[in-house]
This record gives sequence, C-alpha cells and structure tokens, in this order.
Amino acid sequence: MVKLFGRQWTRQELVRHMGSISQLGGVRQAEFSDGRNRGVRTAEFETGTGFNFTVLLDRGMDIGACKYQGSALSWEASPGPAHPAYYNEEGLGWLRSFHGGLVATCGLTYAGAPTVDEGETLGLHGRISNTPASNVWVDGAWRDDEYEMWALGRMREAVVFGENLTLTRRVSAMLGRSHLRIQDRVVNEGCSEQPLMIVYHCNFGFPLLAEGTELIAPSISTVARDAVAQPGLANHASYEAPIDGYAEQCFYHEMRAGEDGYVTVVLANRAFGGGQGLGIYLRYRQAELPRFTQWKMVGAGTYVTGLEPANCGVEGRDIDRASGKLQFIKPGEQRTFMLEIGVLDGNNAIDALTSTLPK
Repeated sequence: MVKLFGRQWTRQELVRHMGSISQLGGVRQAEFSDGRNRGVRTAEFETGTGFNFTVLLDRGMDIGACKYQGSALSWEASPGPAHPAYYNEEGLGWLRSFHGGLVATCGLTYAGAPTVDEGETLGLHGRISNTPASNVWVDGAWRDDEYEMWALGRMREAVVFGENLTLTRRVSAMLGRSHLRIQDRVVNEGCSEQPLMIVYHCNFGFPLLAEGTELIAPSISTVARDAVAQPGLANHASYEAPIDGYAEQCFYHEMRAGEDGYVTVVLANRAFGGGQGLGIYLRYRQAELPRFTQWKMVGAGTYVTGLEPANCGVEGRDIDRASGKLQFIKPGEQRTFMLEIGVLDGNNAIDALTSTLPK
C-alpha cells in the first residue's frame, strides 16, 4: 500500500481521488536549455513525500540534485551538470564538469587519481559519468497496491582496439516512500579481458551536512589515506563548520556487513530543524563493493562529504594493479551492483536504524 498524508491507501482508493498519478508524484522527462547544461536530458522524480531527485540521463544516469521537503541532501558543485561535450579527460580535467550531485559514477575501466598504467595515460575518475544514455525508458506503473517509477538506460564505454563495456542502469523509487535504488549491470561485450573499476561517489551537502553532523558506520577499521588526512583520523566521523583553507581528507573503511551481506552507512544531523534531526542512509552489497572511501571536504565554498562504496581504491589503476586488487571482467561476463539511498526523517528514525547496525 501507499503511505501518504498520514495513512495507508490502496490503489483503488487513490485512483478514485484523481485523474492522473502526476497529481501525487511520478517521473517525467525534461531537458536543460541554457548555458553549459544545455541539451542534458533529465528524469525528474517526485515520490509524494517531499523526496525529489533528478537523474541526469546524459551524464551516465547519475543522480543530480536531491531534496527532502525542501532541504537539500546532495552537494551541488560549481560546474553544474554540464553537457558531456565539455568533458576534459586529461589530468584533473574531470573536475571541470564534476556536477557533484547525490551520485556521480566513476569508472568503468579506470577510476581514482590520474596516473599512467602500463603505458596508458589515465585522467581522474574515468569516462562513464560523462557518457549519455541510449535506449532510455522513463515510466511508472502500479505493482498491485504499490506505484513504482523508474528510469532505464544503457551507457557504452568503447574504443577501437580496446574495451567495449556497457552499463545498463535502472533507477527507481516508490510513491509514498523516501528512498531510491540504483541497479547496475556491467557487461563486457568485447573479445578481451578488461579492468573493471567502479566507485559510487555519493555527495552530501548543507543543510544535511553541517557542524555536528556524524558518520555512523559499521567500521572494523579506519585508516587515513595519506599524511594530510592522518591528523584528522581521530575525528573523521564528525564534521565541522566550513573552514577557510581546509585541505581535503580521505579515509578508508573496512566495513562489517550484516547477515544478509549488505552494508548500511548513516550520515546523521541530529541538530537539524531545531533538534528534530535528519539523516540519510546508504545500503549496498559488500560482495560486489568490498571497499569504502570517506571523502571529508569541509572547506569554505566546497563543503561536502563523499561516501563512496567501490570495488577499487581511489589512488589510481596502477596502484590497484601493483597491489593485486585490480578487478577484471572477461569477455561475455556480466557484473551486477546495487545501491539504495534513503531518508531518515528525524532522530527516532536515525536511532532505530543505527541500533541495528552490526557491532
């Protein structure tokens, strides 16, 4: 059943009250029409609970802006969701079109820092976030007494004499609920084995992220990425107000999954709304995404934290290869990944979920 307006509704009860589901929520296609964003197709989701988000169909089907009852959950970077035509692959050029957003996907054949791997020069975080989707299907339908909405499409990362990988992504949400799901399938459609690196770069910003916001995670261990982050290790889980001149810090977490094989991580702002509280959770399968990076960037003007489940590190493909941790995908092989992101509306909801995390 659909929970709206303080009660549960059957499909029959709701359809008697309206002519179109769009009166309550749903998904529709749109397109940016100005500036560097011009031509980027989107799918705009409304769940009826105040949980609304944008899928950037021409940006790897990443999740862009996301709000809950008018308050931003995602961090929006200054370049905005620029058209892929503006993508600069070299070095740190990826940052010139880094939109931030709730989810920016990094991969598929490389992710992490710019490097040279086996003679191939690689830029930051890969190409997939700047790849338009094809075979797009945006729609919704009743499933018994539940109404589901979705955006489905496929991106291809290919080059002559090299890789030929496809990423088929399905982003979905339910009417009356405040969460979304990303279901990904990567297939090697080429004739040679290829590296496979994927990072779900989930970016959260103000007002969810604020002084006193806390990361609550089932971490077995946490280590600083480098000497810059080492002084912040003791306070990695708490966030400060914006700091002038702050240098980004990254921390690697070894997570403990629940009995079902899923890891759940919570970002909680208990002071939000005068003490009402607001939180968000990430849920993913550890078998496919065994590594996790926390990006802490509390600098003035660039105030964000990234929570990043991945199958790889973020220091470069050559580093993963040298350590023996680089994953590969064989011809004809497919891999699946799942990520769920949802709202925790108030401190009671935050406490209820965090009390179930494995110790």
